[in-house]
Amino acid sequence: MVDRNIVRKLGFTPEEIESKINELFTDADSKLLAEALEKKVDALTPGTILKGRIIQQIGNDVILEIGLKSEGAVEASEFDDPSEIQPGLEIEVLLEEVDSGGLIILSKRKADRIRGWERLITSHKEGDMVTGKVIRRIKGGLLVDIGVPVFLPASQVDIRKPGDISRFIGQDVTCEILKIDQENKNIVISRRKIIEDQRSAGKEKLLAEIEIGQTRKGIVKNIADFGVFVDLGGLDGLLHISDLSWGRVTHPSEVVHLDQEIECVVIGVDKENEKVSLGLKQKSSSPWENIETRYPIGSKVKGTVVNVMNYGIFVRLEEGVEGLVHISEMSWTKKINHPGDLYKLGDQIDVVVLDVNKDKQEISLGVKQLEANPWAVASQKYPQGTIVNVKITSLTNYGSFVEIEPGIDGLIHISDISWTKKYNHPGEALTRDQQIKCVVLEVDEDKQRISLGIKQLTEDPWVHAIPEKYLPGQIVRGVVTKITNFGVFVELESDLEGLLHISEIADHKIDNPQDVVKAGQEVEVKILRVDSDSRKIGLSMRRVKWAEEDSKAVPAPDMNEPTSSSSTASPRRGGLDGEGLMIPPIQPKE
Repeated sequence: MVDRNIVRKLGFTPEEIESKINELFTDADSKLLAEALEKKVDALTPGTILKGRIIQQIGNDVILEIGLKSEGAVEASEFDDPSEIQPGLEIEVLLEEVDSGGLIILSKRKADRIRGWERLITSHKEGDMVTGKVIRRIKGGLLVDIGVPVFLPASQVDIRKPGDISRFIGQDVTCEILKIDQENKNIVISRRKIIEDQRSAGKEKLLAEIEIGQTRKGIVKNIADFGVFVDLGGLDGLLHISDLSWGRVTHPSEVVHLDQEIECVVIGVDKENEKVSLGLKQKSSSPWENIETRYPIGSKVKGTVVNVMNYGIFVRLEEGVEGLVHISEMSWTKKINHPGDLYKLGDQIDVVVLDVNKDKQEISLGVKQLEANPWAVASQKYPQGTIVNVKITSLTNYGSFVEIEPGIDGLIHISDISWTKKYNHPGEALTRDQQIKCVVLEVDEDKQRISLGIKQLTEDPWVHAIPEKYLPGQIVRGVVTKITNFGVFVELESDLEGLLHISEIADHKIDNPQDVVKAGQEVEVKILRVDSDSRKIGLSMRRVKWAEEDSKAVPAPDMNEPTSSSSTASPRRGGLDGEGLMIPPIQPKE
């Protein structure tokens, strides 16, 4: 830099000043100056690593003296250790650029990486072991700082699927260098290779020493739904979920966690296939020992509901001992659709021990046994023939369910509603919630069933009333109620029908009964037969005509002549063959 004020005070012209300077500098001085200028120009080239001395920190910038015209600045965040920012400390930095204002932008981190890469390349080769800290997770793996950032693929983190590899961030890991790409300055390392080598060395020794019954320490390395894999030092052992605890375990993570050191009992060894089975619960005695003594059959105990299924509930009597209350053992009288309607998890309930199977480790429990069986007294309280008032609770195709008393239900079969009328559905005679009177027919204590009947309240009319009232040969009137392809049903009185077969409708052959009679039509028919066993009455319409013709052919009796005892009886007409008993003509309905 030239101070023009001093030049003007000295009174020299520019030419005189240059002459004076040339006189002062020799050729050696000129050469030395040219070399200094060349070095200065090289120092200003971006990408050059310079040595600098820390002057001070201003805000987020650390100012360095780097031997150039201007000072340089490095971001304080590039110092991994803030305590390194000390005035006077000399460090290496990379010149990134010189902006238009003359400010020199420097990078300590890039300079460190370049130096680190140079040191790593000269001191390591593929196959060497290195130790570094996991910096962060990147696509496909982790970035590990071993002096320079290197790539640890996710597949090389562990010998098994490591799950979330982010848990390694911040940890120091020892790996083997798999590949060095000097051209692209990439290094790939493997932690898995180190582990495999270590396990391979320990596996042979472990298989030679391990025996069933030994107690071994290991590290939980993987947790699955069905169990836990424990690293025994060269070989993994399987700790099945059923061997974690004597009690109920829904998932192994309820008992152990990853990287936990546990002590297990060796319960199985397959040296040929290199498989080891472990047990944790075997470290303590089984709660099923002497189970019969602690829970004798018939005893009443208290437990906690730990599981509710559609077929019953599981009740924990103590840690490791659970029993099942089947849905059929919950109530003597109530119909339970789902155990959840009565119980929920955590309920404290009393139960009765019904059965104990020590070998299968099963205990059957019951709740309804806490109360007296109402069906045991039902047969005494409601013996056969007892007349009871009941309420109809439901109707089905085969009968009606009724409530005799709360908890005691019975069934009225559809065939027990009426002696004479046939119903297609109980709803034709009964309605839900209807209060009716019926008689107890049977009590089955084992099947918990009571059969009832309505028709049994009255005498069976087929025993006396119907056979005495309707005699074969008698001519009566009735109403057509139903027409089928095989004949016609005729109602003789309320709830009593007879069958007029198609062959008995007319003397000539007919194909369809509707060609002769209609539903609701009043007809005169002759009683052919009354079958009390099958509860059927056979009728004939064509034989009525025969009887009329026969009556016209017989002379009218002389009422003045003495009559026999039979003739003094009520006169009748008709008969199966047209010559049967004479009966008074049936007066047509008005």
